[in-house]
Amino acid sequence: MKGRTVYVVDDDEAVRDSLAMLFRTAGLKTECFTSAAQLLQLASYRRPCCLVLDIRMPSLSGTQLQHVLAERGTRLPIIFLTGHGDVPMAVAAMKKGAFDFVEKPFDDSYLLAQVLAALEDPAAADRAAPRPERERLGELSAREREVLDRVLAGKSSREIADELYISVKTVEFHRSRIMQKLRVRSVAELFRYCFEP
Repeated sequence: MKGRTVYVVDDDEAVRDSLAMLFRTAGLKTECFTSAAQLLQLASYRRPCCLVLDIRMPSLSGTQLQHVLAERGTRLPIIFLTGHGDVPMAVAAMKKGAFDFVEKPFDDSYLLAQVLAALEDPAAADRAAPRPERERLGELSAREREVLDRVLAGKSSREIADELYISVKTVEFHRSRIMQKLRVRSVAELFRYCFEP
């Protein structure tokens, strides 16, 4: 892990401390920042590196920082941390090339696995992914397609249930079947499957 750096940007001190401990325990160099502006003051980014970034922050949000970095030509894998109500923002971030987004409260082992995956993939920041085999979308039932369309629009399971006049449990069942049929393991992979060129 020597030389690999994780940049953490979150305005919550407890979250920063928790993430720093998690990554340092795994042998990763970790630098924490209280805001997007503070990160932008860095002269350069040590490679290989990745950015673990809160979506909702005062002044400059995580998605705005993603846009600024892209405009400056600074390409590095970004893993967003998002609260429950931030699904539409996470969808937009995935469309713009985020490596993953992880909902708070996050599972330490999953987040660490995603950070390691981002660091181990030398082309994670500038990869032009091959076009996924989207024929699998044809395997979805009409109801699964309705659920998928709403998931991709950033709607919660409760909102989808209300719109389709079904229970939340039924929505979760359909979401599980969609993931199985499309052979994806996370919502982030689902977004990449459906949105990447």
